[in-house]
Amino acid sequence: MLFFLQSQDGRFNCHFNRTHHHSSPCCNSLDHWRRRRRLRRVRATSGARAAVTSVRVFGAENFGRKLEWTRVTCALPVIVCFLFDFMVHLMSSVNPSLSLSLPPHTLSRLAREWLAEDTPNLDPAGACVGTKEVEAKLLCKSPNSVLAGSPFFSAVFREVGCSVEWRYKDGERIGPEAVSLTAVVKGPANCLLLGERPALNCLARASGIATRCSELRASADAVGWTGEVAGTRKTTPGFRLVEKYAMLVGGASTHRHDLSGMVMLKDNHVWASGSITEAVRAARSVCGFSSKIEVECGSVEEGSEAAAAGADVVMLDNFQPQELHAAAQRLKQDFPSVLIEASGGVSPESLQQFCSPHVDVISLGCITQGCPVVDFSLKVIH
Repeated sequence: MLFFLQSQDGRFNCHFNRTHHHSSPCCNSLDHWRRRRRLRRVRATSGARAAVTSVRVFGAENFGRKLEWTRVTCALPVIVCFLFDFMVHLMSSVNPSLSLSLPPHTLSRLAREWLAEDTPNLDPAGACVGTKEVEAKLLCKSPNSVLAGSPFFSAVFREVGCSVEWRYKDGERIGPEAVSLTAVVKGPANCLLLGERPALNCLARASGIATRCSELRASADAVGWTGEVAGTRKTTPGFRLVEKYAMLVGGASTHRHDLSGMVMLKDNHVWASGSITEAVRAARSVCGFSSKIEVECGSVEEGSEAAAAGADVVMLDNFQPQELHAAAQRLKQDFPSVLIEASGGVSPESLQQFCSPHVDVISLGCITQGCPVVDFSLKVIH
């Protein structure tokens, strides 16, 4: 079987040969087809033609180019496989930068606040070094850490008239050397030293959180759990955006950003309202359809009441692993559309015990509380 594609402008050609077993349409299964494929990038050069043993033949750079079926001599199931895999490849090629989610004016505002906190009055040390143009190396001394927080680091130095050239991107692992050059900062000596500590604070904290999130995600993946590892609102005052951003970089979910982001009815809300049902009703009358409602529950019965009242998420709080699995399974059977969150008493060491096919989210306060920082230092080159 020969499959051939050509763009209308004649600059892109590809074909692949594949033996089709009639006894098993679509090569036994899509999974089998995809396991056996071998991707080879096809250069978009004039008259180029490449043999590709794959149904994923286009990179993101070819998206939008009109394609013309020149010759097709394959069965319909194979065409379906091709189109499905083509779309999967396009989606997997999209890798948006998380830094784009940070508004520039917010970065500038935070940078100014941190600088004002660190230097509210005179900077006597700045008078000693003058305005000579210098370069400084940003060194990471925590091998295999995940870098996070570079937009905040750069924003601080931008506010004092310095520039930063990065050797790594957020989300990449630094190392494995004991000391790794991570970036180079350039600018007037007094300004560079003015921004040093606020910038390092952001980077060390964010990278520590991202590293922990990456480890937690890997631990969940190791047991085949596909739910979401999430942070909490237990963040450092004035530093929440940095820490929530670091969670995303590390592969975790931020959970709600603030009280306005999602309604969470905890035990105090329920006690003050009189019942779970009444609390959910009152909250829904305010938040409407655009916000989810989550209810903290200490038993299966409370979870059932919350779900029946219209809660979107049921948090099973402080359950032991085996109790959690049984409660989550029962609630999913009765309310299949309700999301189940496990929280309370979960640590990096015990995370895998809480992973269950009936649990959608596991939130951990230790992502931000007691999380180790990554050791960075800034050294002026002399």
